[in-house]
Formats: sequence, C-alpha cells, structure tokens
Amino acid sequence: MSDKIMKKNILELVKTYVLFLCVFVLQKPLFMLFYHSIYTDFPAGDWWRVIWHGFVLDTSVAAYFTVVPGLLAIASAWTRADALRWFYRAYYILASLFIALVFTVDLALYDYWGFRLDATPVFYFLSSPQDAMASVSGWFIVLGLTGFLAYAALIYSLFDGVLLCRCIWNRMPVSRCPLLTSVVMLLLTATLLIPLRGGFTVVSMNMGHVYFSTDQRLNHAAINPVFSLMDSFSKQKNFDSQYRFMTADEAARRMRGLIDPAVRDKKIVAPADTLWALSAAPRPDIFFIILESFSVHLMESFGGEPVAVNLDSIAKEGVLFTHFYANGTRTDKGLVSILSGYPAQPTTSLMKYPHKTQNLPSIARSLGRAGYETYYYYGGDVNFTNMQSYLRSSGFSDVVSDVKFPFIQQRQSKWGVLDHCVFGRLLDDLRAEAETEAQTPGRAPRFRVLQTSSSHEPFDVPYHRFDNPAVNAFAYTDSCVGDFIRQLRRLPQWEHTLVVLVPDHQAGYPSLSNLDVERYRIPLILTGGVVRAPRRVDIYGSQQDIAATLLSQLGLPHGEYTFSKDLMNPDAPHFAFFTSPDAFGFVTPSNSIIYNIQAARVAVDEGAGRGANLLPGQAYLQSLYDDLAGL
Repeated sequence: MSDKIMKKNILELVKTYVLFLCVFVLQKPLFMLFYHSIYTDFPAGDWWRVIWHGFVLDTSVAAYFTVVPGLLAIASAWTRADALRWFYRAYYILASLFIALVFTVDLALYDYWGFRLDATPVFYFLSSPQDAMASVSGWFIVLGLTGFLAYAALIYSLFDGVLLCRCIWNRMPVSRCPLLTSVVMLLLTATLLIPLRGGFTVVSMNMGHVYFSTDQRLNHAAINPVFSLMDSFSKQKNFDSQYRFMTADEAARRMRGLIDPAVRDKKIVAPADTLWALSAAPRPDIFFIILESFSVHLMESFGGEPVAVNLDSIAKEGVLFTHFYANGTRTDKGLVSILSGYPAQPTTSLMKYPHKTQNLPSIARSLGRAGYETYYYYGGDVNFTNMQSYLRSSGFSDVVSDVKFPFIQQRQSKWGVLDHCVFGRLLDDLRAEAETEAQTPGRAPRFRVLQTSSSHEPFDVPYHRFDNPAVNAFAYTDSCVGDFIRQLRRLPQWEHTLVVLVPDHQAGYPSLSNLDVERYRIPLILTGGVVRAPRRVDIYGSQQDIAATLLSQLGLPHGEYTFSKDLMNPDAPHFAFFTSPDAFGFVTPSNSIIYNIQAARVAVDEGAGRGANLLPGQAYLQSLYDDLAGL
C-alpha cells in the first residue's frame, strides 16, 4: 500500500510540474499572437525558436511553483490525502490568479514600455494608484480585468481537472511507511533546485539565457514574465554586487578618466566659454521646463517631423545642443538625472529610496546656497513615484501640484491639470511678482521648474492639429511652451532670465527600440534675455551634465556632482550615457555603442572607433552601482 501511495505522490508531483511548464510555454505564442502586428512577418521557425530558447526560464519558474505541492506531498504521507485537498485547492487558486495577473499586466504594458514586466509598475501603483492607471482607458481596464479572470479560471480548471479529481483523492489511506515516503518526496522536491537555478553550472538562472537573436522583439517574446518580475525585485538591493564587468581597480582607473576635472579635483573652474552675458546677469532667474516624452524626431531642425514648431523657433533664437541624450526611460529616472546630475539605472529607480535621494546633490540645493528661491510646478499628483519626497529633500521650498489648482482644473485629464493651465499658473505668479518688485527692488533670484504631463498617454488634450493622438498631444504641449515664452518676453523679468528646455526621458514618439541610439536623442535648448546670441553646440552629453554645466556657467562649485560634466569645459570628457532595462549606451563622436546587458553582448557598435566605448561604458555602469550602494 505504501508503494501505491508513494507512486501516486510521485506521479502527481511530476504532473504538477509538467502542467505549470505547459502553461508558461503556451504563453509565448499567446504573447506573439496578441502582438501579431509586431510578429506577423516572422516565419514559423522564429516562433519555434522563441519557444525553444525561452523554455529554460519556463523550467525554472515551473520549479518555483512546484515546491509547495512537493511539500504538501510530504505532508500527505502522514495524514489522509483528502484532508489536504483544500490546501492544494487554495494554492492552485492563488497560483492561477498570480500567473494570470502577471501575464495580463505584461500584455497591457509591453506596447507602451517596450520591455517585459518588471518591478516598476508595482512601485508606481503603490505610490499613486490613480496616476499609475492614468494612461489606461476605462474600457481597457474592463477588458483587461475580464481577460485576467477568464485566464485565471482557465488555468485553475486545468489543475482542478487533472490533479484535484475527487475519484483520485477520496478514500486514499495514510501511508503505512510515512517516513520512507517523506524521504523520497523530499528528495524529489529537492531535485527542483536543478531547473530552478538552471542546472549545475556556476552561473545561476538569469534572463540572459533566453537571448538568442539580434532582433530584440524575439528575445522579448522568449522571456517568462513571472521570471522577469521576480528577477527585477531581486535587483532592488545589493547594488555593489551587480554589473561586475572588471576588477574594482580597473573600473576605478577607467572611471577617473570619465570624471569632470572640477569634480575630480574638487575645485571651481572658471567657464572657458560662457553662454550668456554674466556681467549683465551674474545670477539670472532660471526656469527649467521639463517636457514629457519629447524628442528630436518632433523637430524639423533635427530632420524630424514639423510637430514641435515652437521649440524649433525657440532653438533658432537660443542655444541648441545638437548631440544631447536622455539618461533613461521613465520620468522618475529622468528627473533625478536632470536635477541631481545622477545617471539613470537599468534595474531600479532611485526615487524609490528616500534615504538615498536625500544624500544626492541637487541643483535646487546648490542654487539655494547661492541665495536662490526655489519652486516646482507640476499638474499631477506629486506623490507619484515618491516625487514629493525627492523634491523636498532636493531643496525645493514650494511645490505647486494638482491640489493647489482650482478643483475644476485638477482633473481635466487623467494626469491632472492640463499643461496650458500649469503654464498659466506660473505666468500669474510672475505677473504678481512683477507688480510687487516694482515697489520693492533687490529681490532674490529664483529657480523654477515646470514639468509638463499632457504629452503622455492617453493623449487627451483640448487641441486639434494632427489626427494621430500622440502627435497631436506633442503639438499641444509645444503650443503651450510657445505661448509661455511669448508671454514671458513681455514681462520685465525676461531681461535677467534663463530658460532651459529639456525632455524628461527617451523619445515617446516615434516608437523605437530600446536598442536604437536615436531613441535617446533629445533636444537641450537655452533661451531667455541673458542668452547673448543664437548658437548650436555640437558637444556630446546627456541629462546628467546639465547640473555641472549650469553651475559652472554661474561660477558655482559642482565638485559634489560625481557623474555630471561641464559641457562647455574643453578639458572635461564629453560623452553621452544612457540605460534601459535591457542595456546601457555610451556615445561619443567616434563610437556609438549599446551593450545588451541581458544577453551579455554588444547590440550596436557604430562609428569610426568601433568597440572603443565598451570598456569605458562597463566601467561607468559598474562605478555607478558602487556609488549607488554607498548613498
């Protein structure tokens, strides 16, 4: 009798593992069918290669889900099997719900993010559920919820029909040799460690195992979304153990040559080339306008579409940086790069860690020490992604968000207050100040940041110029920027004002791969009454370099900004650095390289100096994570 029970337990555990494995394998063609517009041109052989190469992650995740049934099988040797049936049922219900939820959310988000599910949406949802769902329409939520429940029910019915059949479980006696049965089942459950960690090799299971193609779309289709999510959560700590490309000494040596001399030597370096008349305005008012998802592809001056016509006009009259790049893929990462001179990371968002962001340098704090008053304007929920914590610890004394607008304006769009209302609020404040300052001259200079949000899905704006909703939303925000600059020109503050316009992250339009250098190319424009003459600057840099460049132009120290470089200093190294969940990029005039982190191979290598930027880029990312661990 004991042999019968033991064989039954062994068979049921094997069936459990195989069923989980089948669920994960079948998700790959389902994913490709859902995104048929992306995968329709791939031959059947590529579909089979996706399944084959993704199989290794499926075996690992299936092993994770089979551990609990294995432990229950051990318990069944000591008690009647039918008594445990309800524990099995509860577990399979929870497992079915979790697998269905991950797969459904992954399907919904992939089109927008361009990479498989990670910890990011969880962070966003916990910080502000309303804003996290702002890009999603009501019908899409209903459709997604229906699909999620139907898929969960389908998975559970599979387990219920195959593993929980009453005729198998009822009247099954207790084993006459429970100790032997327990030992055998424990050893069998322990063998799950082999697929769980990916075999017997030194390297444990990771997503790089499924990367087999030079076409990123096929690699993404091969990824198991449950593994991607768990892997992302595992990389939210122990930063100093991640991205070890070389020895610490070699990384430090290479990193030394990538640091601005003013940072390395902790000294103030007079600007070799000034962008505005410092004698006329040594401490100008400074405006940062951070533009949601903008890119060079919207501007004719870069050979793009004639969408951001106002930005083009402003660029012609101001200073335009022509080889400037975004550091990352999301707003929370871009804000830290712009305002703290700190590069974006592939696997995490620094805003998640208030105890670390409070230790970052910041432009607001640096300018505050120089006598500036600091303000931040944003039409959305400032608690989203821990933004409130970051802004306050960065030194912004006043934060104007959705709750400070009239109630009727607060939710004109799913992201909150529309851009023209936010610009209008800022102009009202400036006009009020102009009247006050006419009577009390000698006021402190001011640093203001305005963050737009309307050029973000669902692109619901009170404007119509283009039929494409995304393009039309960019044109709307561009019109708001143009109107603001025209209005600002009429105010007395204009003569001592510097305006910095920069997008928050990589291009939201057009839809390009994360492994395309051009997706990260963005405009950086300086305008205002203090700008001495129109100019194009062809120096290479990225968002993290704004801090050092601005502070150097003001004659202020920037030695604490380890990763920020003065773009106008000829002695500083000039390069652009960016990251995505899949990769990092390192761009100079002679070489553009993108290294696919998951696949551990170079994805893009262009220019006369092919391969030259690989080791510097690896040293830079390794040093970034060393610094991140010590914050």
